[in-house]
Amino acid sequence: MTTKKRKRFIAGATCPQCKAADTVMLYMEHNVEKLECVACGYSESQTEENVQHAAKSKHSVIGVFKP
Repeated sequence: MTTKKRKRFIAGATCPQCKAADTVMLYMEHNVEKLECVACGYSESQTEENVQHAAKSKHSVIGVFKP
């Protein structure tokens, strides 16, 4: 049985390898965040721990929503 992965394209993102715009998609696979360019096949992975660490960094947080 195959499970579908929810893939989202990142608007305005540029591929670090081929520099194509709007070709980068983001999805989760086995609790690992993956980034992939549909134009050249470039891919990058980041574990949940690394994602949380980046979110805590002052330089990568745009804003914090407090209801």
